[in-house]
Amino acid sequence: MKKKIKISVIIPAYNQEKFIGRCLRSLYNQTLDKSLFEVIVINDASNDKTSYAISLFHKFVKKINNEQNLGLPASVNLGIKKSIGKYIVRVDADDYVNENFLKFLMIFLEENKKKYDAIACDYWIFADKEKWIKRIDSSKKPIACGILFNKKHIMKIGMYDETFLCMEDKELRIRYEKKYRIGYLELPLYRYRQHHKSLTKNLKKMHIFNKKLKAKIISSK
Repeated sequence: MKKKIKISVIIPAYNQEKFIGRCLRSLYNQTLDKSLFEVIVINDASNDKTSYAISLFHKFVKKINNEQNLGLPASVNLGIKKSIGKYIVRVDADDYVNENFLKFLMIFLEENKKKYDAIACDYWIFADKEKWIKRIDSSKKPIACGILFNKKHIMKIGMYDETFLCMEDKELRIRYEKKYRIGYLELPLYRYRQHHKSLTKNLKKMHIFNKKLKAKIISSK
């Protein structure tokens, strides 16, 4: 009997020809049976060789091509809508994961389903050439990725707010934690790349959407 897909990995990608191969290789090498998860890559109208890099994994990934650049939250939402797994987890195209990433997150959540509705793991920050910088406790400094959510819960809260082109993860988490509980696995299974093109380096953009987030929080009270 064919096994049912348990996890959908959602990867938004825009001009990530340099890094996405490393990301996809780490998912291909997961210890979790490949019949239990799917990988969905959303190519957000990249104008470099991202599409070619994804095509090298055509037997392993499901590719969605945006005809025009929709932005990160809209691309992730599109991937969620196309997914068939019970759980979803976002991985950014310039990051990668430990070989036990999916297996350990799934086991933890399924064994603690009465206590937690999602599970996040710790992560390593690293620079170009995979120079390790620091291990981070995700309960103290959460990021958008490396969190295994129940897809039904994400759909119920309306997925990502597509008007947040930055800080979309914080906005989602605020709404999510009003109804559901996120647990934390003290294992650094996610690898978060820090480089000069990282969205979080755009301080002006961060400031604009931080103000937008604060305004939304106040208006929702």
